[in-house]
Amino acid sequence: MDWDAISNAIESFRDGPWDAPIHIVLIIIFAFVASKLASIAINRIVNRATKKSKAIDFSDLRNTTNIQNVSDQLLENRVSQRANALGSIARSAAVIAIWTVAVLTIMTEVGLNVGPLLASAGVLGVVLGFGAQTLVADYLAGISMALEDQLGVGDVVDCGVVLGTVEQVALRYTRIRDFFGVVWYVRNGTIAYIANQSQGWTYAVVDLALDYDADLARVREVIDAEGQLIAHDASFDTVFMDAPVYAGLEEARGDAVVVRVMAKVVPDQQFIAARLLRERIKGALDVAGMHIPLAQMQIIDGQINEEKEPDDRT
Repeated sequence: MDWDAISNAIESFRDGPWDAPIHIVLIIIFAFVASKLASIAINRIVNRATKKSKAIDFSDLRNTTNIQNVSDQLLENRVSQRANALGSIARSAAVIAIWTVAVLTIMTEVGLNVGPLLASAGVLGVVLGFGAQTLVADYLAGISMALEDQLGVGDVVDCGVVLGTVEQVALRYTRIRDFFGVVWYVRNGTIAYIANQSQGWTYAVVDLALDYDADLARVREVIDAEGQLIAHDASFDTVFMDAPVYAGLEEARGDAVVVRVMAKVVPDQQFIAARLLRERIKGALDVAGMHIPLAQMQIIDGQINEEKEPDDRT
């Protein structure tokens, strides 16, 4: 066997015109595989972190001595939401870094000198900084929100633009689904504040209108008694953290008084808790003979709108 001939053939193959295209294809394949492996590794880390989240035994809430302990656990047990948010940002950063290196390597393969390009990156960055200030602000804000645990995937937040559940935290935007099912893409740089309703605990607040002559002492007695029944009902352990209580007189009008009922509830359950409170307390007040005034009172966002009954004389 002529080994010299084989060696020359190999050298000729290496020096052939197809050498650079093969390298480019290999670089693209390597970048693709590296991106997939990075995503898999980050997903495993996120899954491992979420598995460490401790399950909260809400049945302990019936024992008032454990309420503070459960509240503290809820505040600390945000590993899952924060891990998902940081994982989303880490995946985006890894993909950007891998493909940036791949593009620079491909440019070297086709004979382009990337040295001057890298040297001018600082000047180019300044130019792009003026032209893409909003984009840079979005990226920096996204990183800050995730690192500071301002929100996480699954949190119910109010960011000033929309109130809903966080579905994704990306570098440039946050995806939120509101309670009508509409998906919002909110640029991180435009979020001035975040009201997170999923960290630790929240309150359910219900305002009820009663006859002006209602006995408030009796109203307090009925509401607090119903609150104790709710607190000792095991079916509500995953909703209420404490017994709903009569908070006091919220407003006095010529034809009605408005009383407020408050309850400390599990994160993300405040809307369900409010509906349950209206149903249970209305039933308790009906049994006690206390009803809403003849002028139908409708409370919307803290404002009372009167809907007078039609005059039978017309």
